[in-house]
Amino acid sequence: MSVTVRVPAKVNVQLGVGAARPDGFHDLANVFLAVGLYDEVTVTPAEELRVTCAGPDASSVPLDRTNLAARAALALAERRGIEPAVHLHIAKDIPVAGGMAGGSADGAGALVACDALWGTGATRAELLDICAELGSDVPFSLVGGAALGTGRGEKLAPLEAGGTFHWVFAMAERGLSTPAVFREFDRLTAGHGIPAPEADPALLTALSKGDPEALAAALTNDLQPAALSLYPELAATLKTGEQAGALATLVSGSGPTTAFLVPDADTATRVAQALEDSGTCRTTRTAAGPVPGATVL
Repeated sequence: MSVTVRVPAKVNVQLGVGAARPDGFHDLANVFLAVGLYDEVTVTPAEELRVTCAGPDASSVPLDRTNLAARAALALAERRGIEPAVHLHIAKDIPVAGGMAGGSADGAGALVACDALWGTGATRAELLDICAELGSDVPFSLVGGAALGTGRGEKLAPLEAGGTFHWVFAMAERGLSTPAVFREFDRLTAGHGIPAPEADPALLTALSKGDPEALAAALTNDLQPAALSLYPELAATLKTGEQAGALATLVSGSGPTTAFLVPDADTATRVAQALEDSGTCRTTRTAAGPVPGATVL
């Protein structure tokens, strides 16, 4: 017997970042949108916990107990007094280290799959609690759709999305460390008063109405200056996408993936081709959202 769970990537249509807290985290106003790029996590009984991975950049995925999928299985097993004797196989299609929550998706997928395989009967609230322990983006990977994340991003409030939004994602030649990007944010903002982050009402209205032009006018990412400081070449990728017809451009999350909001699927194809022809990125993907969160197949 095995259980397979499909989990989507995310893009941050707003990432508002507050000052560093005493615990080292930052308060966020993080508007998530789940998009149709997916990892699939398959859980099968085994003699002991092990992780395998296949797909693009699979060689970059840790296969030990630091992997979020393994940590999710261990967390649920510990709560239920179960031996975590499972084989976790990740079919990877979400870019690795790209600011699109691929690792978080794997954690949420493994948690849902293990819950189903073991028949633990965990409540939605308990699963979300475990997700929050695993990482700031993991709860949204479970929920999907559109949501506002506050605290460090783990406290979720569902948001209405009134239509489908089309995106192009450009993958960079190398990765960016999320902690390094936050450290650079702290360096760049040192000595400046940083207001408490809040969701932009104009952005929430655009999202609820399904209006891509209005959403484009409201997209923001407070981590973008830090990501560009550490990876200046991303500016050329953003400029190329803008010139090719994107409604708006931004760094996705902590980067280095760049995201381009476009009006429709045909424009997405054209922008993706222009980005690939430009040589300013490694590869591109197109996707639309919102889509559901972790789903048992």
